[in-house]
Amino acid sequence: MMDRTDRHARFFLRLISRRTLLYTEMVTAMAVVHGDAERHLAFDARESPVALQLGSSDPKQLAYAASLAESFGYVEVNLNVGCPSDKVQTGRFGACLMAEPALVAECCAAMIAATPLPVTVKTRIGIDDRDSYEELVAFVDKVSAAGVSSFAIHARKAWLSGLSPKENREIPPLDYPRVHRLKQDFPHLEIAINGGVLTLDAARKHLRHLDGVMIGRAAYDDPYILARADRDVFGGDEIVPTRREIVDGLIVYAEELAQARVPFHRLGRHIHGLFAGQAGGRLWRRTLAEQGHKPGAGPDVLRAAVAQIPAAVLDARDDDAIRVDGAIRAAG
Repeated sequence: MMDRTDRHARFFLRLISRRTLLYTEMVTAMAVVHGDAERHLAFDARESPVALQLGSSDPKQLAYAASLAESFGYVEVNLNVGCPSDKVQTGRFGACLMAEPALVAECCAAMIAATPLPVTVKTRIGIDDRDSYEELVAFVDKVSAAGVSSFAIHARKAWLSGLSPKENREIPPLDYPRVHRLKQDFPHLEIAINGGVLTLDAARKHLRHLDGVMIGRAAYDDPYILARADRDVFGGDEIVPTRREIVDGLIVYAEELAQARVPFHRLGRHIHGLFAGQAGGRLWRRTLAEQGHKPGAGPDVLRAAVAQIPAAVLDARDDDAIRVDGAIRAAG
């Protein structure tokens, strides 16, 4: 997610879930080729595992960017064929590439030849009036023939003109059955679903039919929904972290940022949703918003913000407050 899943957001999310695969913001291959690769690709090893998402329609540029991914510690390289923004279309990448499956296949083949890492594709179910199931099948068939075995499908089509990126996430109707059908028709491929998945319970229902679920803004706005992921989705024996434990980790990280003279707001802006729907959550957000941008802001802002939260909320594990379809109920 552009302007969302940067390295500071990923560090925060990793405090909540150790196993969930995190994605970078879409990085343009051109920026890697012609800019500072270290600045665009480097990340803290504590964020791992992380997938690098690239945007471009130039096979050579994509191959070069993909060739660097393993050395920086990424575990996957993903090509974005789903973003519908005007800026991305101007660069001839993102969702508009669904109209050029042969070019997408060429790009993916070049990336596969350049890196030992898995190369995956994130796409939509269609664009504009090119949204038949047959066209989606033809796209997946062409790209998979180039060597791609894993697709993340946003279960909405994209309108390339007339709708903003936000509207393209909300107005075109979701079509989950189409993605489920795609898995049935391509059982040898890994198919993950994206779009409108708001809870782990909803994700687990999709996992009865599919290989993966990608959760975007729901996890950004209410990140604690990922707290049960390691145990309930991945089958691990990890103890679900409390919000107090997460804040303690954030304070340590904020101290590191302060020593490196990184402004606090680069972290603070990503953590507003940690107490979404909880007592004291509004005061937490207000403290971060009002104090996080002040000169000298640092770990003390977190200490002031967390002081607004009742101890019962801080120390509850997700076993004690289970979210179901956006609601909260006490566990019996």
